[in-house]
Amino acid sequence: MAKKRNANTADRWFRGLMNKLATLQEKPQRCSFAIENEVFPEEVRQLLYGKRKNAYRILFVIRDDTVYIIHVRHSKQAPLTTEDWEEEL
Repeated sequence: MAKKRNANTADRWFRGLMNKLATLQEKPQRCSFAIENEVFPEEVRQLLYGKRKNAYRILFVIRDDTVYIIHVRHSKQAPLTTEDWEEEL
């Protein structure tokens, strides 16, 4: 029973994340700059997903008309570093 409940919770979380990501199709510039924006060569923006202690930061860049997701990080994680950035690209 617990496995099924966990699977349902994970599925609901993932579907919610995908729905949140889909909102970036319209006006991704509406999202605030991420703290990482200060140290990276491109504008890094963030979209928040979740609430309070379970919030995640969806980090992305916009190139021309395309949104590129760089990382999904829990809000309690340290900011993305330049080493992390190079690995993601």
